[in-house]
Amino acid sequence: MSAAGSGEVRLPKTMKVKNKQPAHRQITAEQILREAKEIQLEDDFKAPKTIITDPEELAEYRLKKRKEFEDNVRRVGRWNHTIWIKYAQWEESQKDFRRARSVWERAIGCDYRNVTFWLKYAEMEMRHRFVNHARNVWDRAVSVLPRIDQLWYKYIHMEEYYDY
Repeated sequence: MSAAGSGEVRLPKTMKVKNKQPAHRQITAEQILREAKEIQLEDDFKAPKTIITDPEELAEYRLKKRKEFEDNVRRVGRWNHTIWIKYAQWEESQKDFRRARSVWERAIGCDYRNVTFWLKYAEMEMRHRFVNHARNVWDRAVSVLPRIDQLWYKYIHMEEYYDY
C-alpha cells in the first residue's frame, strides 16, 4: 500500500545549508520592522497604480473595492463615519450614482442626525445636476433636522441657483 493511501502525511525534503557561518552583517527583526514603518510613514509614499486594460479587469477591481468597503462598514461603520463617506465618494467617482445613493441612504439610516451625511449626499446630487434628487434630499434633511441652519441655507441656495 502506498504512503498516500495509508493516511501518512509526507513532508517536503529539507534543504541542506551549505554555508553555516554567520553573516558579517546581522539584521534583526526589530530593524526590519522599523524600516517598514519608516517607509509607511514617508509623505511621498504612494501605492502602486493599477493599470486596467479590459472590462473584466475593471469589474474585478470594482468588486474587490466594494468588498473592502463593505467589510470596513460591517466592522466599524456605525462608529466611523469617514468609511461611509469614502465609500459613497468612491461609488460616485465610478459614476455609479445608483450605488452611491444606496450607500448614502444606508449611512443616513445608521445615523440620521449626522449633518455631514446630509450635506455631502445633497451636494453630490447637485454636483451632477440631479436637481430633483437633491431637492428630495434637502427636503428630507430639513424635515428630520429642522434646527440645523446650514441645511436650510444650502437648500435655499440650491433653489435660488437653479431657479426652477
